[in-house]
Amino acid sequence: MTESIITPPTARQEPTPTTLHGHTLEDNYRWMRDKDSPEVLAHLQAENQYTLSVMAPTTELQARLYAEMLSHIKETDESVPYRHRGWFYYTRTVEGSQYPIHCRKLATSTTFDATQPEEILLDVNKLAEGQPFMSLGGMSVSPDGMKLAYSTDNTGFRQYTLHIRDLKTGTDLPDTAERVGSLVWAADSHTLFYTTEDEVTKRQDKLYRHRLGDPTEDDALIYEEKDERFNLGVGKTRDGKYLLMESGSHTTNECSYLSADTPGGVFLVIAPRVDEQEYYVDHRNGLFYIRTNDTGKNFRVVTTPVDDGDRESWTELIPEDKNAPLEDFDVFDSFCVSSRRELGLTAIEVIRFTPDSNLGNAEKISFPEPAYTAQSHINREFVTDAFRYSYQSLVSPASVYDYDVASGKSTLLKQQEVPGGFDSTRYASERLWIEAKDGVKVPVSLVYRRDAFNRDGTSPLYIYGYGSYGYPLPIGFSPSRLSLLDRGVVMAYAHIRGGGEMGDPWHDAGKMMVKQNTFTDFIAVTEQLVAQGYGAKDRVAIEGGSAGGLLMGAVVNQRPDLFHVVLSHVPFVDVMNTMLDASLPLTVAEYEEWGNPNEPEAFAYMSSYSPYDNLKAAAYPAMLVKTSLNDSQVMYWEPAKYVARLRTLKTNDTPLLLHINMDAGHGGASGRYDYLKEIAFDYAFLLTQLGIT
Repeated sequence: MTESIITPPTARQEPTPTTLHGHTLEDNYRWMRDKDSPEVLAHLQAENQYTLSVMAPTTELQARLYAEMLSHIKETDESVPYRHRGWFYYTRTVEGSQYPIHCRKLATSTTFDATQPEEILLDVNKLAEGQPFMSLGGMSVSPDGMKLAYSTDNTGFRQYTLHIRDLKTGTDLPDTAERVGSLVWAADSHTLFYTTEDEVTKRQDKLYRHRLGDPTEDDALIYEEKDERFNLGVGKTRDGKYLLMESGSHTTNECSYLSADTPGGVFLVIAPRVDEQEYYVDHRNGLFYIRTNDTGKNFRVVTTPVDDGDRESWTELIPEDKNAPLEDFDVFDSFCVSSRRELGLTAIEVIRFTPDSNLGNAEKISFPEPAYTAQSHINREFVTDAFRYSYQSLVSPASVYDYDVASGKSTLLKQQEVPGGFDSTRYASERLWIEAKDGVKVPVSLVYRRDAFNRDGTSPLYIYGYGSYGYPLPIGFSPSRLSLLDRGVVMAYAHIRGGGEMGDPWHDAGKMMVKQNTFTDFIAVTEQLVAQGYGAKDRVAIEGGSAGGLLMGAVVNQRPDLFHVVLSHVPFVDVMNTMLDASLPLTVAEYEEWGNPNEPEAFAYMSSYSPYDNLKAAAYPAMLVKTSLNDSQVMYWEPAKYVARLRTLKTNDTPLLLHINMDAGHGGASGRYDYLKEIAFDYAFLLTQLGIT
């Protein structure tokens, strides 16, 4: 019997060159941008069919992986309730249901009373009925507790529709609006402020005021942000006294305030925007508390009277620490909490206010492991004696704690239950510092199963990276990751420059005209992990998504010999064509991250690493590239064009697969079971290519 020959789709080439600064960008696949074209859709479907054909022998492995991952999840579960305005709020999941259910119970005391009747605010499973995708955006209960404003997206394009629910009747009011971003209630529980996005660029640029019962087309336009680098957001101080409108770019922001009691008033600017300066605001006892980088990259805290917020009136409360960037700052009635980065890890300090609003001694919350993620959890109450935080590591499941400010003791409220025989003592984590090309030390977090690792240079090695936007790569627990660890895979997380592990300076050292540091850091990490025996040189797998997909594309072009298998999710690989198109979402705002290619120097530098433009004739590793048709951040055509062009250039026969989710957006499938199946698919490809079946 003759086996059918599986051949990849061949994409039509239509040269569409772009010439700028004396250089021509060649693009034979620009036609793929036409989302409504039958030819484009047929090509994407053909790519999916090819991928499924190649992956058909792994069907049993996928099912086994999915079953393993599901066995480590407590399907019927409940979050830790938090108190707010006389209610305890929580979410729960039910076995067999894809989405969470948002609930509350009346707060009869300071402790949660489970015997109180449950009120379901929002069952996302019901919202998702008949929909291939469902995502909940903003969600806010009115101060009187009687109304719920929320927004939904049913395509994955992150285009949200506003709804307002009467919690007495459980029915939605006719008040709706489209393309809604952030939302916040005024104190009267009758006035709602919300932002909307531009239809073309998806930039949040307008703030509206809505009064319940009025037609939304009559809503008052409160503010419009004209600068294309800036996005609008609206929120509220923790004490509920002021509404805050923030307009911010990647490097600069400006904040305005309005008394929550006077929603018909005018937002007043606290301090006018100054290029390259950021400030973030909260309120306590007539003072604004501001975390700002006005005098240094690592941020400090200042205070200023509400009616005199300009920079000349700022009084320093907490000075900048040159060695520990101030990542976050929370203000409560009787204490405040600072979150810093110390050697790339979070350090949390709780400081009580004295009667004259000065600061007392700082008490540090200690954490036991060499690599972890800790952060403020849900802290809605302004007057409280406890600070709630979360903690997890590569081997310790997510936990929620209450820190008692008076005693200085932490109480565990809940740790994520991991069924299926999980035993944390079987696993070990490490923290390494690896020297980059220019001598800078780069932190790396590792996890492996103790009885499956000998550091003899034979293990399969998986390395994950991101390195953009100042985003610190989380060091968290993943039940699905156990399927790799239990098969002997050593997993590493590279905290390369461009991320935020060491604050803004670490971000600055891997963006714009020094972006190449991000890529050389990742290459150095890979080389050294192999050299130190953490993995075999011919068994290296790497993964990244979005800007991390750019990382994948860049390092594979620069060192195709170093990697054996690549997982690239929604990858930003067509850097030049995207950044030259100001009509696309994010482009203009992203000039502050990547550079503006309309400037000759930036054009030349960005062209030097853009993955799509630097593909070449070479032997490439096995690659699974994934995208979604409705992605609003990295358009589907970027990975589609990338794969089409690479197929014409690669000189070996390693698999090159493209998979498109036709019903989702940037984050993939929205249902929790569907999402697990996507991970099982990825892991089946990775394990098969590593020879682990």
